Amino acid sequence: MSFPDKAFPVSWDQFHRDARALAWRIAGLNKEFKGIVCITRGGLVPAAIICRELDIRLIETVCVASYHDYVNQGDMVVLKGVAPELKENGGEGILVIDDLTDTGKTAVQVRAMLPKAHFACVYAKPLGVPTVDTFVTEVSQDTWIYFPWDMGFTYQEPIAKGPR
Repeated sequence: MSFPDKAFPVSWDQFHRDARALAWRIAGLNKEFKGIVCITRGGLVPAAIICRELDIRLIETVCVASYHDYVNQGDMVVLKGVAPELKENGGEGILVIDDLTDTGKTAVQVRAMLPKAHFACVYAKPLGVPTVDTFVTEVSQDTWIYFPWDMGFTYQEPIAKGPR
């Protein structure tokens, strides 16, 4: 398995801070959201943090699979759609949460279901930026984000000793 040369490891503490920063940005919109739709699996953790921070009790999932081998994006497969009542009026008043927008393909797929929803993610790559409304941190397209739920505790080689 081959990953891009640029690595961006994210600790649990950093992810929590970044997800709270996303909650602050969303709160600053002064919009009332009646529910959250989190894109699984990556959107589950930030959605848990954001629903607490914004006091949103209605949480739904949409299950889309695309990273079938963790390196190459495969065909988009909707494993579970959104409840019909949340799709009313194009998803107006719904906040869609994901951890990352990479190419934007997942967001485009979900936006087709909820065109009036507000899309937010913690991290965004340049190809995905146009597909979301709010994000916290942009990383280059050739960076692989190592999320804390995908890692164990291992030594990290210093940047100067790794590939450039």
